[in-house]
Amino acid sequence: MKMGVPRNFNIQNKQQARQGGRRATIFVFAMAALETMAFISNGVSLMTYFYGYMNFSLTKSATTLTNFMGTAFLLSLFGGFISDTYFSRFKTCVIFGCLEILGYVLLAVQAHFKQLRPFPCKDMAPSKPGQCEPATSGQEAILFTGLYLVALGTGGIKAALPSLGADQFDETDPKEAASLSSYFNWLMFSITFGAALGVTFLVWISTNQGWDWSFGVCAVAVAMAILFLSMGKSVYRTNIPKGSPLVRILQVFVVAVRNRKLPVPDMAQELHEIYDKEAGHNEILQRTDQFKCLDRAAILRSSQDAPTYSTSGSWKLCTVTQVEETKILVRMLPIILSTVFMNTCLAQLQTFSIQQTTTMDRKIGSFQVPGPSLPVIPLVFMFILLPIYDRLFVPLARKFTGIPTGITQLQRVAVGLVLSAISMAVSGIIETHRKRVAIKHNMVDSPGPLPMTIFWIGIQYAIFGMADMFTIVGLMEFFYGESSAGMKSLSTAISWCSLAFGYYTSTVVVNVVNKVSGGWLASNNLNRDKLEYFYWLLAGVSVVNFAVYLACASWYRYKK
Repeated sequence: MKMGVPRNFNIQNKQQARQGGRRATIFVFAMAALETMAFISNGVSLMTYFYGYMNFSLTKSATTLTNFMGTAFLLSLFGGFISDTYFSRFKTCVIFGCLEILGYVLLAVQAHFKQLRPFPCKDMAPSKPGQCEPATSGQEAILFTGLYLVALGTGGIKAALPSLGADQFDETDPKEAASLSSYFNWLMFSITFGAALGVTFLVWISTNQGWDWSFGVCAVAVAMAILFLSMGKSVYRTNIPKGSPLVRILQVFVVAVRNRKLPVPDMAQELHEIYDKEAGHNEILQRTDQFKCLDRAAILRSSQDAPTYSTSGSWKLCTVTQVEETKILVRMLPIILSTVFMNTCLAQLQTFSIQQTTTMDRKIGSFQVPGPSLPVIPLVFMFILLPIYDRLFVPLARKFTGIPTGITQLQRVAVGLVLSAISMAVSGIIETHRKRVAIKHNMVDSPGPLPMTIFWIGIQYAIFGMADMFTIVGLMEFFYGESSAGMKSLSTAISWCSLAFGYYTSTVVVNVVNKVSGGWLASNNLNRDKLEYFYWLLAGVSVVNFAVYLACASWYRYKK
Protein backbone atom coordinates (compact mmCIF):
# COMPACT_ATOMS: atom_id res chain seq x y z
CA MET A 1 0.00 0.00 0.00
CA LYS A 2 1.42 3.39 -0.98
CA MET A 3 1.81 5.76 1.91
CA GLY A 4 0.72 9.34 1.23
CA VAL A 5 1.63 12.57 2.95
CA PRO A 6 -1.08 13.57 5.43
CA ARG A 7 -3.40 16.20 4.01
CA ASN A 8 -3.16 18.45 7.10
CA PHE A 9 0.64 18.37 6.83
CA ASN A 10 0.50 19.71 3.27
CA ILE A 11 -1.97 22.40 4.28
CA GLN A 12 0.29 23.46 7.14
CA ASN A 13 3.34 23.68 4.85
CA LYS A 14 1.43 25.71 2.27
CA GLN A 15 0.18 28.04 4.99
CA GLN A 16 3.72 28.58 6.30
CA ALA A 17 4.92 29.27 2.76
CA ARG A 18 2.31 31.97 2.36
CA GLN A 19 3.28 33.63 5.66
CA GLY A 20 6.04 36.09 6.30
CA GLY A 21 8.39 37.66 3.79
CA ARG A 22 8.32 41.13 2.31
CA ARG A 23 4.60 41.04 1.62
CA ALA A 24 3.85 40.80 5.34
CA THR A 25 6.05 43.80 6.15
CA ILE A 26 3.92 46.12 3.98
CA PHE A 27 1.34 46.29 6.76
CA VAL A 28 4.08 46.95 9.32
CA PHE A 29 5.41 49.81 7.20
CA ALA A 30 1.91 51.29 6.95
CA MET A 31 1.44 51.31 10.72
CA ALA A 32 4.94 52.68 11.29
CA ALA A 33 4.28 55.61 8.92
CA LEU A 34 0.84 56.51 10.32
CA GLU A 35 1.76 56.18 14.01
CA THR A 36 4.99 58.12 13.49
CA MET A 37 3.08 60.85 11.64
CA ALA A 38 0.98 61.42 14.75
CA PHE A 39 3.75 61.12 17.34
CA ILE A 40 6.50 63.12 15.62
CA SER A 41 4.17 65.99 14.71
CA ASN A 42 3.64 66.51 18.43
CA GLY A 43 7.31 66.00 19.22
CA VAL A 44 8.27 68.99 17.07
CA SER A 45 5.33 71.29 17.81
CA LEU A 46 4.20 70.71 21.41
CA MET A 47 6.86 73.22 22.49
CA THR A 48 4.70 75.87 20.81
CA TYR A 49 1.53 74.51 22.43
CA PHE A 50 3.04 74.49 25.93
CA TYR A 51 4.53 77.97 25.59
CA GLY A 52 1.75 79.71 23.67
CA TYR A 53 -1.43 77.94 24.81
CA MET A 54 -0.69 76.43 28.23
CA ASN A 55 1.40 79.48 29.25
CA PHE A 56 4.43 77.47 30.39
CA SER A 57 7.76 79.32 30.57
CA LEU A 58 10.32 78.68 27.83
CA THR A 59 12.42 76.43 30.07
CA LYS A 60 9.39 74.57 31.46
CA SER A 61 8.08 74.05 27.94
CA ALA A 62 11.40 72.54 26.88
CA THR A 63 11.68 70.25 29.91
CA THR A 64 8.02 69.19 29.67
CA LEU A 65 8.51 68.20 26.03
CA THR A 66 11.79 66.36 26.64
CA ASN A 67 10.30 64.54 29.65
CA PHE A 68 7.31 63.48 27.54
CA MET A 69 9.49 62.27 24.67
CA GLY A 70 11.89 60.54 27.04
CA THR A 71 9.07 58.74 28.86
CA ALA A 72 7.53 57.62 25.56
CA PHE A 73 10.74 55.89 24.51
CA LEU A 74 11.48 54.56 28.02
CA LEU A 75 8.03 52.96 28.22
CA SER A 76 9.03 50.86 25.22
CA LEU A 77 10.80 48.68 27.82
CA PHE A 78 7.43 47.92 29.38
CA GLY A 79 5.96 47.23 25.94
CA GLY A 80 8.86 44.94 25.09
CA PHE A 81 8.43 43.02 28.35
CA ILE A 82 4.70 42.58 27.72
CA SER A 83 5.31 41.45 24.13
CA ASP A 84 7.98 38.88 25.01
CA THR A 85 6.19 37.57 28.10
CA TYR A 86 2.40 37.67 27.69
CA PHE A 87 1.11 38.80 24.27
CA SER A 88 2.28 38.33 20.72
CA ARG A 89 3.84 41.38 19.05
CA PHE A 90 0.68 41.85 16.96
CA LYS A 91 -1.60 41.94 20.01
CA THR A 92 0.80 44.30 21.79
CA CYS A 93 0.63 46.77 18.89
CA VAL A 94 -3.17 46.72 18.87
CA ILE A 95 -3.60 47.12 22.63
CA PHE A 96 -1.09 49.91 23.03
CA GLY A 97 -2.40 51.62 19.90
CA CYS A 98 -5.82 51.88 21.55
CA LEU A 99 -4.22 53.53 24.60
CA GLU A 100 -2.52 56.06 22.32
CA ILE A 101 -5.84 56.90 20.66
CA LEU A 102 -7.39 57.52 24.09
CA GLY A 103 -4.59 59.96 24.93
CA TYR A 104 -5.06 61.96 21.72
CA VAL A 105 -8.82 62.13 22.27
CA LEU A 106 -8.27 63.57 25.77
CA LEU A 107 -5.82 66.18 24.43
CA ALA A 108 -8.25 67.11 21.64
CA VAL A 109 -11.05 67.65 24.15
CA GLN A 110 -8.85 69.94 26.27
CA ALA A 111 -7.70 71.91 23.23
CA HIS A 112 -11.32 72.33 22.04
CA PHE A 113 -12.89 73.57 25.28
CA LYS A 114 -11.31 76.84 26.41
CA GLN A 115 -12.36 76.37 30.03
CA LEU A 116 -10.02 73.36 30.24
CA ARG A 117 -6.92 75.47 29.58
CA PRO A 118 -5.71 78.99 30.55
CA PHE A 119 -6.30 82.06 28.42
CA PRO A 120 -3.42 82.00 25.87
CA CYS A 121 -0.94 84.82 25.92
CA LYS A 122 1.21 83.71 22.99
CA ASP A 123 1.06 87.13 21.33
CA MET A 124 2.39 88.98 24.39
CA ALA A 125 5.85 90.54 24.16
CA PRO A 126 8.67 88.37 25.54
CA SER A 127 9.54 91.12 28.04
CA LYS A 128 6.12 90.81 29.80
CA PRO A 129 5.73 87.14 30.70
CA GLY A 130 4.56 87.92 34.23
CA GLN A 131 1.14 89.00 32.98
CA CYS A 132 0.40 85.52 31.62
CA GLU A 133 -2.16 83.50 33.55
CA PRO A 134 -0.60 80.14 34.54
CA ALA A 135 -2.41 76.85 34.02
CA THR A 136 -4.23 75.50 37.08
CA SER A 137 -3.35 72.14 38.64
CA GLY A 138 -6.53 70.63 37.20
CA GLN A 139 -5.71 71.85 33.69
CA GLU A 140 -2.18 70.48 33.99
CA ALA A 141 -3.58 67.13 35.22
CA ILE A 142 -5.71 66.79 32.08
CA LEU A 143 -2.74 67.71 29.90
CA PHE A 144 -0.32 65.26 31.52
CA THR A 145 -2.86 62.41 31.59
CA GLY A 146 -3.39 62.76 27.84
CA LEU A 147 0.33 63.14 27.14
CA TYR A 148 1.38 60.07 29.08
CA LEU A 149 -1.38 57.89 27.68
CA VAL A 150 0.11 58.77 24.30
CA ALA A 151 3.59 58.03 25.68
CA LEU A 152 2.49 54.61 26.96
CA GLY A 153 0.78 53.73 23.70
CA THR A 154 3.58 54.75 21.40
CA GLY A 155 6.15 53.09 23.68
CA GLY A 156 4.46 49.70 23.33
CA ILE A 157 4.19 50.07 19.57
CA LYS A 158 7.83 51.09 19.21
CA ALA A 159 8.93 47.97 21.09
CA ALA A 160 6.74 45.41 19.30
CA LEU A 161 6.29 46.74 15.75
CA PRO A 162 9.92 46.63 14.47
CA SER A 163 10.31 43.11 15.87
CA LEU A 164 7.00 42.02 14.31
CA GLY A 165 8.33 43.02 10.91
CA ALA A 166 11.73 41.45 11.49
CA ASP A 167 10.05 38.19 12.55
CA GLN A 168 8.81 37.84 8.98
CA PHE A 169 12.34 36.91 7.90
CA ASP A 170 14.03 33.67 8.97
CA GLU A 171 17.57 34.42 10.15
CA THR A 172 18.59 30.80 9.42
CA ASP A 173 17.58 31.11 5.75
CA PRO A 174 20.41 32.80 3.76
CA LYS A 175 17.98 34.48 1.34
CA GLU A 176 15.68 35.82 4.05
CA ALA A 177 18.60 36.78 6.29
CA ALA A 178 19.91 39.05 3.51
CA SER A 179 16.50 40.74 3.37
CA LEU A 180 16.47 41.36 7.14
CA SER A 181 19.10 44.13 7.01
CA SER A 182 17.28 45.75 4.10
CA TYR A 183 14.05 45.57 6.14
CA PHE A 184 15.41 47.90 8.81
CA ASN A 185 16.42 50.46 6.18
CA TRP A 186 12.93 50.40 4.65
CA LEU A 187 11.33 50.53 8.09
CA MET A 188 13.28 53.71 8.71
CA PHE A 189 12.18 54.93 5.27
CA SER A 190 8.53 54.41 6.30
CA ILE A 191 9.11 56.15 9.63
CA THR A 192 10.74 59.04 7.78
CA PHE A 193 7.82 59.30 5.35
CA GLY A 194 5.34 59.39 8.23
CA ALA A 195 7.41 61.93 10.12
CA ALA A 196 7.60 64.16 7.04
CA LEU A 197 3.80 64.11 6.77
CA GLY A 198 3.57 64.88 10.48
CA VAL A 199 5.83 67.92 10.47
CA THR A 200 4.14 69.37 7.38
CA PHE A 201 0.49 68.28 7.14
CA LEU A 202 -0.30 67.95 10.85
CA VAL A 203 1.76 70.97 11.87
CA TRP A 204 -0.12 73.00 9.25
CA ILE A 205 -3.40 71.79 10.78
CA SER A 206 -2.34 72.78 14.32
CA THR A 207 -1.16 76.18 13.07
CA ASN A 208 -4.12 77.04 10.85
CA GLN A 209 -7.07 74.91 12.02
CA GLY A 210 -6.33 74.60 15.72
CA TRP A 211 -4.82 72.10 18.13
CA ASP A 212 -8.14 70.32 18.67
CA TRP A 213 -8.19 69.40 14.97
CA SER A 214 -4.52 68.35 15.11
CA PHE A 215 -4.98 66.02 18.07
CA GLY A 216 -8.16 64.64 16.51
CA VAL A 217 -6.38 63.81 13.26
CA CYS A 218 -3.65 62.09 15.29
CA ALA A 219 -6.29 59.85 16.91
CA VAL A 220 -7.74 58.98 13.47
CA ALA A 221 -4.25 58.26 12.09
CA VAL A 222 -3.44 55.78 14.85
CA ALA A 223 -6.87 54.11 14.40
CA MET A 224 -6.10 53.69 10.69
CA ALA A 225 -2.67 52.31 11.60
CA ILE A 226 -4.29 49.60 13.75
CA LEU A 227 -6.71 48.81 10.91
CA PHE A 228 -3.90 48.41 8.37
CA LEU A 229 -1.90 46.19 10.72
CA SER A 230 -4.95 44.00 11.36
CA MET A 231 -5.47 43.53 7.62
CA GLY A 232 -2.23 41.55 7.44
CA LYS A 233 -2.90 39.26 10.39
CA SER A 234 -3.40 36.19 8.20
CA VAL A 235 0.06 36.48 6.60
CA TYR A 236 2.14 37.17 9.70
CA ARG A 237 4.57 34.76 11.25
CA THR A 238 3.45 35.26 14.83
CA ASN A 239 5.85 34.84 17.74
CA ILE A 240 4.87 32.74 20.73
CA PRO A 241 5.84 34.44 24.04
CA LYS A 242 8.57 32.39 25.72
CA GLY A 243 8.15 33.71 29.24
CA SER A 244 9.74 36.67 30.94
CA PRO A 245 13.29 37.36 29.72
CA LEU A 246 13.85 39.41 32.87
CA VAL A 247 13.12 36.35 35.03
CA ARG A 248 15.56 34.22 33.00
CA ILE A 249 18.24 36.88 33.41
CA LEU A 250 17.57 37.21 37.13
CA GLN A 251 17.87 33.42 37.49
CA VAL A 252 21.38 33.55 36.02
CA PHE A 253 22.51 36.16 38.54
CA VAL A 254 20.91 34.31 41.47
CA VAL A 255 22.44 30.92 40.57
CA ALA A 256 25.82 32.50 39.76
CA VAL A 257 25.92 34.11 43.21
CA ARG A 258 24.88 30.83 44.83
CA ASN A 259 27.73 29.04 43.03
CA ARG A 260 30.25 31.85 43.57
CA LYS A 261 32.72 29.59 45.42
CA LEU A 262 32.83 26.97 42.67
CA PRO A 263 35.70 27.09 40.13
CA VAL A 264 34.73 28.03 36.58
CA PRO A 265 35.29 25.06 34.20
CA ASP A 266 37.66 25.60 31.28
CA MET A 267 35.70 23.36 28.92
CA ALA A 268 32.23 24.35 27.69
CA GLN A 269 31.25 20.67 27.71
CA GLU A 270 31.39 20.73 31.50
CA LEU A 271 28.52 23.28 31.62
CA HIS A 272 24.80 22.49 31.40
CA GLU A 273 23.10 22.81 28.00
CA ILE A 274 20.02 21.29 26.38
CA TYR A 275 20.31 19.99 22.81
CA ASP A 276 17.23 17.79 22.50
CA LYS A 277 13.63 18.56 21.55
CA GLU A 278 12.82 19.69 25.07
CA ALA A 279 14.48 22.97 24.15
CA GLY A 280 11.72 23.64 21.64
CA HIS A 281 12.75 25.95 18.82
CA ASN A 282 15.10 28.03 20.96
CA GLU A 283 18.50 28.78 19.49
CA ILE A 284 21.66 27.38 21.11
CA LEU A 285 24.24 30.05 21.97
CA GLN A 286 27.91 29.15 22.27
CA ARG A 287 29.93 30.06 25.33
CA THR A 288 31.94 33.30 25.13
CA ASP A 289 35.02 34.32 27.12
CA GLN A 290 33.58 37.48 28.70
CA PHE A 291 31.93 37.64 32.16
CA LYS A 292 33.09 34.14 33.04
CA CYS A 293 31.77 34.63 36.55
CA LEU A 294 28.26 34.20 35.14
CA ASP A 295 29.23 30.76 33.77
CA ARG A 296 28.89 29.47 37.33
CA ALA A 297 25.12 29.53 36.82
CA ALA A 298 25.50 26.57 34.40
CA ILE A 299 27.78 24.44 36.57
CA LEU A 300 26.47 20.94 37.27
CA ARG A 301 26.99 20.27 40.97
CA SER A 302 26.43 16.54 40.49
CA SER A 303 25.48 14.09 37.77
CA GLN A 304 21.92 14.03 39.10
CA ASP A 305 21.43 17.75 38.41
CA ALA A 306 20.96 17.48 34.66
CA PRO A 307 17.93 15.14 34.67
CA THR A 308 16.41 17.03 37.59
CA TYR A 309 16.63 20.42 35.90
CA SER A 310 16.28 19.30 32.29
CA THR A 311 14.58 22.51 31.15
CA SER A 312 15.68 26.10 31.41
CA GLY A 313 13.97 28.37 33.85
CA SER A 314 15.32 26.83 37.08
CA TRP A 315 16.52 28.85 40.08
CA LYS A 316 19.17 26.19 40.78
CA LEU A 317 20.67 25.48 37.35
CA CYS A 318 20.75 27.47 34.08
CA THR A 319 21.78 26.53 30.56
CA VAL A 320 24.75 27.98 28.70
CA THR A 321 22.29 29.61 26.29
CA GLN A 322 20.51 31.27 29.21
CA VAL A 323 23.85 32.51 30.58
CA GLU A 324 24.88 33.84 27.17
CA GLU A 325 21.49 35.57 26.85
CA THR A 326 22.34 37.43 30.05
CA LYS A 327 25.86 38.22 28.85
CA ILE A 328 24.43 39.72 25.66
CA LEU A 329 22.29 42.14 27.65
CA VAL A 330 25.22 43.11 29.90
CA ARG A 331 27.45 43.69 26.86
CA MET A 332 24.79 45.84 25.24
CA LEU A 333 24.56 48.31 28.13
CA PRO A 334 27.84 50.21 27.47
CA ILE A 335 26.87 50.54 23.79
CA ILE A 336 23.46 52.01 24.55
CA LEU A 337 24.82 54.33 27.24
CA SER A 338 27.52 55.68 24.93
CA THR A 339 24.89 56.72 22.36
CA VAL A 340 22.69 58.57 24.85
CA PHE A 341 24.37 61.95 24.46
CA MET A 342 23.66 62.08 20.74
CA ASN A 343 19.97 62.07 21.57
CA THR A 344 20.53 64.80 24.14
CA CYS A 345 21.66 66.86 21.16
CA LEU A 346 18.59 65.75 19.18
CA ALA A 347 16.36 67.09 21.95
CA GLN A 348 17.78 70.58 21.41
CA LEU A 349 16.67 70.52 17.77
CA GLN A 350 13.11 69.82 18.95
CA THR A 351 13.10 72.53 21.62
CA PHE A 352 15.46 75.49 21.36
CA SER A 353 15.96 75.22 17.60
CA ILE A 354 12.18 75.28 17.09
CA GLN A 355 12.03 78.35 19.30
CA GLN A 356 14.79 79.97 17.21
CA THR A 357 12.61 79.68 14.12
CA THR A 358 9.90 81.82 15.75
CA THR A 359 12.32 84.78 15.68
CA MET A 360 13.18 84.40 11.97
CA ASP A 361 11.63 85.13 8.59
CA ARG A 362 9.51 82.08 7.71
CA LYS A 363 8.07 83.31 4.42
CA ILE A 364 8.60 81.68 1.05
CA GLY A 365 6.92 84.12 -1.27
CA SER A 366 3.40 84.53 0.15
CA PHE A 367 3.53 81.24 2.11
CA GLN A 368 4.63 81.28 5.75
CA VAL A 369 6.40 78.11 6.87
CA PRO A 370 5.39 76.98 10.38
CA GLY A 371 8.52 76.82 12.55
CA PRO A 372 7.84 73.25 13.72
CA SER A 373 7.76 72.13 10.06
CA LEU A 374 11.46 72.84 9.62
CA PRO A 375 12.47 69.27 10.63
CA VAL A 376 11.12 68.23 7.23
CA ILE A 377 14.58 69.22 5.92
CA PRO A 378 16.48 66.34 7.61
CA LEU A 379 13.57 64.05 6.82
CA VAL A 380 13.84 64.88 3.11
CA PHE A 381 17.57 64.15 3.30
CA MET A 382 16.86 60.79 4.94
CA PHE A 383 14.05 60.07 2.47
CA ILE A 384 16.50 60.48 -0.40
CA LEU A 385 19.60 58.94 1.19
CA LEU A 386 18.06 55.77 2.67
CA PRO A 387 17.29 54.12 -0.72
CA ILE A 388 20.72 55.22 -2.00
CA TYR A 389 22.36 53.71 1.08
CA ASP A 390 20.43 50.44 0.77
CA ARG A 391 20.66 49.99 -3.00
CA LEU A 392 24.06 51.53 -3.85
CA PHE A 393 26.32 51.91 -0.82
CA VAL A 394 25.63 48.54 0.86
CA PRO A 395 26.26 46.39 -2.28
CA LEU A 396 29.41 48.42 -3.08
CA ALA A 397 30.78 48.23 0.46
CA ARG A 398 29.95 44.51 0.60
CA LYS A 399 32.39 43.86 -2.26
CA PHE A 400 35.26 45.36 -0.24
CA THR A 401 34.38 44.25 3.29
CA GLY A 402 32.61 40.95 2.67
CA ILE A 403 30.06 41.98 5.31
CA PRO A 404 26.42 41.39 4.23
CA THR A 405 25.39 44.82 5.57
CA GLY A 406 28.32 46.63 3.92
CA ILE A 407 29.68 47.89 7.24
CA THR A 408 28.95 46.55 10.70
CA GLN A 409 26.10 48.01 12.72
CA LEU A 410 28.54 49.46 15.27
CA GLN A 411 30.53 51.19 12.49
CA ARG A 412 27.28 52.66 11.18
CA VAL A 413 26.46 54.05 14.63
CA ALA A 414 29.94 55.59 14.85
CA VAL A 415 29.39 57.58 11.64
CA GLY A 416 26.17 58.97 13.11
CA LEU A 417 27.90 60.09 16.31
CA VAL A 418 30.50 62.03 14.32
CA LEU A 419 27.80 63.79 12.29
CA SER A 420 25.96 64.65 15.51
CA ALA A 421 28.99 66.48 16.91
CA ILE A 422 29.36 68.40 13.64
CA SER A 423 25.68 69.38 13.76
CA MET A 424 26.01 70.91 17.25
CA ALA A 425 29.09 72.90 16.22
CA VAL A 426 27.26 74.25 13.17
CA SER A 427 24.27 75.11 15.39
CA GLY A 428 26.49 77.31 17.54
CA ILE A 429 27.83 79.15 14.50
CA ILE A 430 24.34 79.77 13.10
CA GLU A 431 23.00 81.02 16.44
CA THR A 432 25.92 83.48 16.67
CA HIS A 433 25.02 84.81 13.23
CA ARG A 434 21.32 85.07 14.18
CA LYS A 435 22.08 87.18 17.24
CA ARG A 436 24.38 89.46 15.23
CA VAL A 437 21.50 90.10 12.84
CA ALA A 438 19.24 90.98 15.80
CA ILE A 439 21.82 93.44 17.19
CA LYS A 440 22.57 94.96 13.79
CA HIS A 441 18.89 95.75 13.15
CA ASN A 442 18.21 96.84 16.74
CA MET A 443 15.67 94.02 17.21
CA VAL A 444 17.01 92.35 20.37
CA ASP A 445 13.78 92.99 22.30
CA SER A 446 11.44 93.05 19.31
CA PRO A 447 8.84 90.27 18.96
CA GLY A 448 8.89 90.66 15.18
CA PRO A 449 10.81 88.31 12.85
CA LEU A 450 14.43 89.06 12.04
CA PRO A 451 15.47 89.74 8.42
CA MET A 452 17.04 86.27 8.30
CA THR A 453 15.55 83.30 6.49
CA ILE A 454 14.45 80.26 8.43
CA PHE A 455 16.50 77.99 6.19
CA TRP A 456 19.69 78.91 8.03
CA ILE A 457 18.48 76.59 10.78
CA GLY A 458 17.90 73.94 8.13
CA ILE A 459 21.67 73.39 7.81
CA GLN A 460 22.02 71.94 11.30
CA TYR A 461 18.85 69.90 10.77
CA ALA A 462 20.18 68.40 7.54
CA ILE A 463 23.43 67.26 9.14
CA PHE A 464 21.62 65.74 12.08
CA GLY A 465 19.19 63.99 9.73
CA MET A 466 22.12 62.12 8.20
CA ALA A 467 23.32 61.29 11.72
CA ASP A 468 19.92 59.82 12.54
CA MET A 469 19.94 57.72 9.37
CA PHE A 470 23.14 56.00 10.45
CA THR A 471 22.61 55.75 14.19
CA ILE A 472 18.95 54.82 14.74
CA VAL A 473 18.83 52.14 12.03
CA GLY A 474 22.21 50.80 13.13
CA LEU A 475 21.06 50.48 16.74
CA MET A 476 17.75 48.80 15.85
CA GLU A 477 19.43 46.24 13.59
CA PHE A 478 22.24 45.68 16.11
CA PHE A 479 19.97 45.03 19.09
CA TYR A 480 17.53 42.83 17.16
CA GLY A 481 20.30 40.78 15.57
CA GLU A 482 22.34 40.33 18.72
CA SER A 483 19.45 39.49 21.06
CA SER A 484 18.31 35.94 21.72
CA ALA A 485 15.05 34.59 20.29
CA GLY A 486 13.22 35.07 23.59
CA MET A 487 13.92 38.78 24.03
CA LYS A 488 13.65 40.37 20.57
CA SER A 489 11.02 42.95 21.58
CA LEU A 490 12.83 43.85 24.80
CA SER A 491 16.10 44.33 22.92
CA THR A 492 14.40 46.54 20.34
CA ALA A 493 13.03 48.55 23.25
CA ILE A 494 16.56 48.92 24.61
CA SER A 495 17.58 50.61 21.35
CA TRP A 496 14.81 53.18 21.89
CA CYS A 497 16.05 53.74 25.46
CA SER A 498 19.00 55.65 24.03
CA LEU A 499 16.47 58.24 22.89
CA ALA A 500 14.68 58.14 26.25
CA PHE A 501 17.79 58.75 28.32
CA GLY A 502 18.88 61.39 25.80
CA TYR A 503 15.71 63.40 26.41
CA TYR A 504 15.98 63.01 30.19
CA THR A 505 19.64 64.00 30.07
CA SER A 506 18.63 67.06 28.08
CA THR A 507 16.38 68.18 30.93
CA VAL A 508 19.23 67.73 33.44
CA VAL A 509 21.80 69.39 31.17
CA VAL A 510 19.59 72.44 30.56
CA ASN A 511 18.98 72.91 34.29
CA VAL A 512 22.62 72.33 35.30
CA VAL A 513 24.01 74.61 32.57
CA ASN A 514 21.52 77.31 33.56
CA LYS A 515 22.63 77.10 37.17
CA VAL A 516 26.39 76.82 36.65
CA SER A 517 26.60 79.42 33.88
CA GLY A 518 24.53 82.00 35.73
CA GLY A 519 21.65 81.84 33.26
CA TRP A 520 22.72 81.08 29.69
CA LEU A 521 19.18 79.88 28.97
CA ALA A 522 17.25 81.62 31.78
CA SER A 523 15.56 84.35 29.75
CA ASN A 524 12.42 83.96 27.66
CA ASN A 525 14.19 86.05 25.02
CA LEU A 526 16.60 84.03 22.89
CA ASN A 527 18.22 87.23 21.64
CA ARG A 528 19.56 87.83 25.16
CA ASP A 529 20.34 84.20 26.02
CA LYS A 530 23.68 82.48 25.34
CA LEU A 531 22.30 79.60 23.32
CA GLU A 532 25.38 79.51 21.08
CA TYR A 533 27.58 78.72 24.09
CA PHE A 534 25.24 75.87 24.97
CA TYR A 535 25.51 74.40 21.46
CA TRP A 536 29.30 74.58 21.51
CA LEU A 537 29.35 72.87 24.89
CA LEU A 538 27.25 70.05 23.44
CA ALA A 539 29.64 69.76 20.47
CA GLY A 540 32.64 69.42 22.80
CA VAL A 541 30.98 66.80 24.98
CA SER A 542 29.90 64.92 21.83
CA VAL A 543 33.54 64.53 20.81
CA VAL A 544 34.40 63.08 24.23
CA ASN A 545 31.35 60.81 24.01
CA PHE A 546 32.51 59.53 20.61
CA ALA A 547 35.85 58.48 22.13
CA VAL A 548 33.98 56.59 24.85
CA TYR A 549 31.82 54.88 22.23
CA LEU A 550 34.88 53.74 20.27
CA ALA A 551 36.25 52.09 23.40
CA CYS A 552 32.91 50.35 24.09
CA ALA A 553 32.50 49.18 20.49
CA SER A 554 36.06 47.77 20.40
CA TRP A 555 35.40 45.84 23.62
CA TYR A 556 32.09 44.32 22.42
CA ARG A 557 32.01 40.63 21.39
CA TYR A 558 29.32 39.50 18.95
CA LYS A 559 27.20 36.49 19.88
CA LYS A 560 28.03 33.06 18.45
